[in-house]
Amino acid sequence: MRKEYDFSKARKNPYATQLKKQITIRLDEDSIGYFKSISEQVGIPYQSLINLYLRDCAVHNRKLDLSWK
Repeated sequence: MRKEYDFSKARKNPYATQLKKQITIRLDEDSIGYFKSISEQVGIPYQSLINLYLRDCAVHNRKLDLSWK
């Protein structure tokens, strides 16, 4: 590695707005197990599957239909 690098011609990352943000979320064991089992079948990490599912819900503007009985 060089001792110094020249960043004078560097550009800002054009994809920076698309980067993921790390958060903490509490999920029950059954939900995690569900996504882990699917991840083993399709070969995608379970965190990525959860992200894909949530993104799909957001893109299609899906609403929850909950009714407490």
